[in-house]
Amino acid sequence: MDVRIEGLRFSYGRRDVLDVPGLTFAEGRTTALLGRNGSGKTTLLRLIAGLERPLAGRALIGGEPASPARVRQTVALAFQQPVFLTSTVRANLELALRLRRLPPAERERRIDEAARACGVDHLLDRGAVHLSGGEARRANLARALALRAPVTLLDEPLAGLDGPARRHLLHDLPGLLRDFATTTILVTHDREEALRLGDDIVVLSEGEVRASGPKHEVFRQPPDPETAELLGYTVLDSDAGPVAVAPGALRPGPGEVTFWLEVEEFVDFGSHAEAFGSIGGSNLSVRLPAGSPPPGPALQVSAPSAAVMSFINSADEGPQNH
Repeated sequence: MDVRIEGLRFSYGRRDVLDVPGLTFAEGRTTALLGRNGSGKTTLLRLIAGLERPLAGRALIGGEPASPARVRQTVALAFQQPVFLTSTVRANLELALRLRRLPPAERERRIDEAARACGVDHLLDRGAVHLSGGEARRANLARALALRAPVTLLDEPLAGLDGPARRHLLHDLPGLLRDFATTTILVTHDREEALRLGDDIVVLSEGEVRASGPKHEVFRQPPDPETAELLGYTVLDSDAGPVAVAPGALRPGPGEVTFWLEVEEFVDFGSHAEAFGSIGGSNLSVRLPAGSPPPGPALQVSAPSAAVMSFINSADEGPQNH
């Protein structure tokens, strides 16, 4: 079931928050909504879920307006901050299934499947308010996935996690979404999460869509410097205007496209070294081979021309590779 946005506008008071003339989230695919804090990502998710009313336009779920009744039938939502009843994990997972009038045996089957897949089956009889941060994230996800809804909305599912808990859930999520969800829209401000979890990416900035499409297309052709930076490119100033260097493309020494790094710090990590500094006011670091001596105050670095793109002022011409 696809989700379509038509002429959607939203404001908080006099402040415009979202303006999306048209956008489609494809059926059966996971789309990562990528943007900085305040870009409108969560607001768009809440509008699709019917938790906010637009100033203009509408969201369509499977071709029908996202009315409260339509949302109850077709949408599962996992909030950024897990909210639980003061009862067991099992009771929290069961509530939405009860509201959808599923028979007891089916409710039990879905709870067991989702809890086992999300790694919280041993916590079903624990009080939900006593879960750790990682356990709460997994229980929150299990509650949404147990619905096996045609549309699943996930708001920053990895927020607040770090270390092993984040790595494990990031590893598990693609398989969970394949097994339990169909069309998934996932909000994140993290490039790694967007690229690992999304089939498609939508980049939002200040309430407007800057780029959308299959992730490899969006990544290879960011339309502007801000989008490139969100996708992990190093954006540098040059005589011809801003240029973006693909992640990991900068290497020490001469090459097809060269820059001079003003070195501010040199760190030997044992397995490799890094020179930290700036190019034209942009802070960055360049990886050096293990055992490299400290560089001087300036270090020549370069990248292949295919990994460097410049941005023409004309929106019609778009980014150009060097």
